[in-house]
Order: sequence, then C-alpha cells, then structure tokens
Amino acid sequence: MSTAAAGGLPAQTYATHDHATYDHAVHDHAVHDQAAHDQAAHAPAAQSDASRAIAVPETDDPLLHPDATVAADCAATESLLRCWVRETDLGEPPGGVLRLALGDGLLLAVPVRYWSASGWHRFGRARLVPGASEHPGHPVDAVTVAALLARGSAPATSLDGAVPRHIADLAGRVADSVRRTAGFIADRRRAPEPALGTTPFLTPFLDSEQALLLGHPLHPTPKSREGLSEAESAAYSPELRGAHLLHWFAVDQDLAAADSALPEDAAAITASLRGEDGPPLPPGTVALPLHPWQARELTHRRAVRELLDAGRLHDLGPSGSPWYPTSSLRTVHQPGTRYMLKLSLGLRITNSRRENLRKELHRGLEVHRLLSGGLGQEWQAAHPGFDVVRDPAWIGVDLPGADPAAANGVDAVIRQCPFGPGDQAHCVAGLVAERPHSTAAGTPARSRLGDLIHTLAARSGRPTPTVAAEWFLRYLDAAVLPVLWLDGHAGIALEAHQQNSLVLLDAHGLPTGGRYRDNQGFYFRESRAGALEARLPGIGRASGTFVPDAVADERFAYYLGINHLLGLVGAFGSQRLADESVLLAALRGFLAGPSAAATRSTLPALLLDAPTLRCKANLMTRLHGLDELVGPVESQSVYVTIDNPLAVVGGASSGPVRTHQTSGAPQ
Repeated sequence: MSTAAAGGLPAQTYATHDHATYDHAVHDHAVHDQAAHDQAAHAPAAQSDASRAIAVPETDDPLLHPDATVAADCAATESLLRCWVRETDLGEPPGGVLRLALGDGLLLAVPVRYWSASGWHRFGRARLVPGASEHPGHPVDAVTVAALLARGSAPATSLDGAVPRHIADLAGRVADSVRRTAGFIADRRRAPEPALGTTPFLTPFLDSEQALLLGHPLHPTPKSREGLSEAESAAYSPELRGAHLLHWFAVDQDLAAADSALPEDAAAITASLRGEDGPPLPPGTVALPLHPWQARELTHRRAVRELLDAGRLHDLGPSGSPWYPTSSLRTVHQPGTRYMLKLSLGLRITNSRRENLRKELHRGLEVHRLLSGGLGQEWQAAHPGFDVVRDPAWIGVDLPGADPAAANGVDAVIRQCPFGPGDQAHCVAGLVAERPHSTAAGTPARSRLGDLIHTLAARSGRPTPTVAAEWFLRYLDAAVLPVLWLDGHAGIALEAHQQNSLVLLDAHGLPTGGRYRDNQGFYFRESRAGALEARLPGIGRASGTFVPDAVADERFAYYLGINHLLGLVGAFGSQRLADESVLLAALRGFLAGPSAAATRSTLPALLLDAPTLRCKANLMTRLHGLDELVGPVESQSVYVTIDNPLAVVGGASSGPVRTHQTSGAPQ
C-alpha cells in the first residue's frame, strides 16, 4: 500500500506516492527545461539564492504582534515597500536590510525577512535613520512611510504641482486602510474562523471570500473604504463576516432597463429575490435591488431625487433575508439562492468607485450567449472542470437626460451562483491570504493554502516542498490551461487575477478545476473579430470589449502571469511552503510543454522569452490620482517595466528598467 493511501488518500486521486512518481510528473511538465526537472525532483526545503529567508525568528513576525493596530500598520508598510521595490525595480539589498534614501539626510532602514523572486517580499519593522549617524533610528508608521515614498517619487511621476494633493490623498487612504485592517485583525483574534458547518451560512466559497484580512499584497491601500462608518463596516465587510438586507426600489416600467439571456426576464428574477416581508410592488413597476449604502447615497443625487419626488421611482426600504458580501463588497451572496447580485457601490474601494457601467452589463450577456453556443461546448470538451461564472441578466434605470455610457449608480448584475453548500470552491486570493492571528491551540495560523499543503504532506508522509510543488503542477493543469485555451482558440483573454479566480478542490484538497468571474475583465482580440462575429453577430458593439492584440497581451501577461501565477509562487515561497526557484522552473516547464502549446495562446512564449514584462503599478497609479474604471482602457492605470523572473530562471538576463506610463485595467 502506498503512503498516500495509508494516510487516507486514494492512490488513484493522489499521484504523489513516491519520489519516482513525483519525478515523472515534473518531467512531463518540464521536459524542455532540465534544470526544472533536476530541482523539482529533489524539492529542497532550503531557499535558493533567488528567493531566500533571512534568519529572523518566526516569533518576530510583525503580522503577529499582539497589538492589532501595530500588526495592521506593519502589514501596510510591507505592502507599500513591496510596491516601491517592484515599481522602482530594486534588487535584493546587501546585508539583509533594505535602505531607501529619502532626502534631507534621512534613510528608511527595513530588515528583510524574506526576499522573493516573484515579488512577495516579507519585511520587518521599518525605522527612520539619520543618514550619516550610527543611531539605530526610530520606528516609523505606514502613513509616514507612504508620505516619504510619495515625496521621493515626484520627479519620476511628473506630477509637478499636483504632488501635494496626491500625497495627501495617498496618506489619508493608507491611514483609513490601516484603521480598518486593525479592526479586521482584532475581530478575527477574538473569534477565529469557525469550523465549516458550525455556522449555518458558512460555506467553503463564502469562507474564502471572507479570508482577505490584509488584502492585495502589492497595493498601497488594500482596505481603504472611504465613506463607510463603523456600524456600516460591521454589516458590509466580508472580513467581519458581515451580513445585510438588500434595499429595494421600484421603478416605473417606462424607465426600467434590463436584459436577460435566461428563460425568465430580469424583472421576474428580482421580484423572486425580494422576500415576502416587504411592501407590494406598485402597479406598473419592477423591483430594483440596491446595496443599502448605495440606496442612502442615491437619495442625495439630483436625478434620483427628482424621480422619487415625481413618484416614478419608489423607495420600498429593506426586506428579505440577509445577504453576505463577498471579497469585492458589492457582490453579495445568499447561500441556497440561485443567483448572486453584483450591485453598484459608489464607495472608493482601493482605486475606484465601484458602480456598474452599462457596457459591462452588455459584456456579461455577450459572454454568456457566446459560451452557451458552440464555443462553450468546445471549451468544455477540452476542459470540463472549468467555466466562467455567468452574468446572464441585468436590471437598472434609464435616468432621464443622463449619458447612457456613464455609471448611474443604480444598475445591478444578476449573476448565476454555481456553487452548492458543500462545493470546495475557493477564491485564490483568499486561499493564499496570510492569517495574522493564532489557532485555537495558540500556534500561528497558516494560510488556507498552508493548511492544505501541510495536511497533504502529513497524510502522505512526504516532504512539504515536494507536495507543494505537485499541488502547483496540478493547479496549472486544472485552472490555468483552460484560460490559455480560451485565449488561443477564441481570442478571449481574461483578467484572471487571483481575486477573480476560483479553484475547485476535491475532498483531499487537490485542484480539479476552476471558475473565472468578472464582467469587467474580458479582452476580445481585434485580430479575432471576424471569428467572434461569426459566432455571435454584433458582439462587442455595445460592450466595447475589442482591444488591439498588444493591449490584450499586456493585460493578460500582467493579470494571469504576474498577479496570479507569480503571486502564487510568491505565496508558496514567503510562507515557507516551497522554494520559489523550484516552482519557477516547474512553471517554465509547464509553459514550454505540449499541453500549453496545444492551447495556441501566445502568452506562454511571452512569459518564457521576454526579458521584461509590463506590470501594473498600484502605488504609481494612486499617485497619479487615477480611477481605474474611468476613461479608455489604455490610460486607466500606470504600468511599469520589470524584469521577468521566468526569463531569469531560463538563463536570460536583463538590466534594471525603470520606465513607466499610464495604461489601463483595474485590480
């Protein structure tokens, strides 16, 4: 009997029984890269020169500081520094200390706990040091770090007179993010995650949606939510396991706007979701679901206020059963309900106000109709474990005199919910998210990914790095190949960053498939316009989804290549689950292998061969004061050029490059 089977894992579903099997699995993916095969076959626990841990005791992890506010501030400082290192293309500092000259004779000195080839560095407490002295310096908070880094970036960003305004905005958002993160950490420390099944509403899907306590590891203000009170935060925040009722308006039918690719129309769906405790719909109206924060906000907007006063829009108030916010806040989920709702929410969350645009609503229907035909059948035949979470209907209001292309704050997406209460469907960002609290046994909590890998290793009796590398290879097959197939065979590139990506796991925690969500995040390649038009006449006319191939290449490389895949490698490395150099070599082997070639996507060659990659710069985007959902896709955010760690693994070399320009796409 194999050790896997002896540990409770069926041999036929867990092909990691011995090193020979593992060596064979890696060889299949890395046959074109002998270095990958040699490294992965031995799967060393020690870190390589490219990504190694500095000798800092784990108990000194600043994220585990007993004061939740200090832990939150340290997390914010780490995010700022990761952004700065990436966006200014800094290399690994000598001596295990990052030293940044700030001007005026000041130096920011930060111990490096872990240097990541993929960008997920870990840092200790930052100190402000007089540059020419031997003084050890003074601890410095995240808001001060943000302001000092922002001031230092002014010559590079060409902000000139706008600099003070943008610096103040950044500092304010950092402070807001730290304050909210401290509350999230304190709440989880008081009540760590309950076991699945002990709380009626907690499903595996919702559990991972509520797991992002610290947020995007390469964003300067990951938890900034300006305009949300403490009471509202408790109800609307997934990190606090919030829940709230929907607020309902009724809109006269002559003002209502809607579309549906389902047998039932959007108005029938929303009417079924209201519950029976609300007032009846006035005659000749349809039910419009709203986020409660947005409902209050809308009553102060002139166009909406006039419709309410004229009796053409009716405020019905809250009703129904509670809905639970997912990781985006504005998409809400009610376990047991066939639909989720992606609501308009005018809060500034990270970089943008999250109000639905009409073109995005059209895009969701286009994709559903496209995949409901021959393309979807072809895709499912090749990759039956993967699909798009569909947005097949929407409902809203045509505000009199308003620009139909602009966000009106009222429109809502009706999203299908394909997950049952027992389905192991996990947001990838939630799976890898660090947990800055202790377990019930008093030991530091691992990420959900860490728990998975350690459990698999314990059951099989095999080294943790070996199991981690195999899980990663399975993940590439289950959740990445299908995304490459859709690009190569159909010309549709997905904005598949970690928060938009869901992985499906079997009963043992092994990847078996995935889902992609987000009607904002589709790029139709202009070179494939004819073929897509033949599949769905009129596609793209209302949604504005076609982009030049060069734009699709840049976005696809960033969202899937850098944010998603390199971010996953960095999570494995920084959490001491695997050696990043092994995973990078395995990723190269996967990209160079026959399965990736069969997808016909151009992304594998780009990631393998390009010495540099274009990378979204969240800190610089913030310093330019950009809202990433406003304006043309080519100029919504700042992109910089960074060295490609996959090319470095493969032997290519490139010097530091520090160019940047505005370029589009959120997250």
